[in-house]
Amino acid sequence: MENKENIVISPKTKVLQLIETWPQLEEVLIDYVPAFSKLKNPVLRKTVAKISTLQQAAAIGNVKVEDLINRLRKEVGQELLGESSGGSYNTKKPAWYNESGKYKELDAQEMLAAGEHPVTQVMADLKQLPEGKIYKLLAPFLPAPLIDKATSMSVQHWVNEISETEFEICFFKPH
Repeated sequence: MENKENIVISPKTKVLQLIETWPQLEEVLIDYVPAFSKLKNPVLRKTVAKISTLQQAAAIGNVKVEDLINRLRKEVGQELLGESSGGSYNTKKPAWYNESGKYKELDAQEMLAAGEHPVTQVMADLKQLPEGKIYKLLAPFLPAPLIDKATSMSVQHWVNEISETEFEICFFKPH
């Protein structure tokens, strides 16, 4: 584990690194955004928290990343952030979305319940996604790291939040 003095809490800080360095911040995260209570699930803690950044966690919790970072920094006595632009996810139904264009669908909830992390399966599926087709992922939370990875592969996305614990993420490979 890194020395606390060498870690500055930022949007790029990994959630697991944060709560391992400052265990008291786990409760701060949960109080700030109740969806973070999922961190208590050992499977999600080992998988999602290990790869998720605070910027992605803020998107999952639908809070401003600056507010989250400042709340955490205040708890550990670090200097507060000024306003900056954080990443966002497409929540407006895109012109390319058409139910008949669906190529494949995966329900990540089943995999997570079995103790598996769906990222490897989803990435393999996205690599095989034909141009002009849609891949639909159902998840119990916003899979921000997965969306970021897909975006880096030039795959577009649309996030449809059905409820606080049900997300439909549609991926599309343009022509």
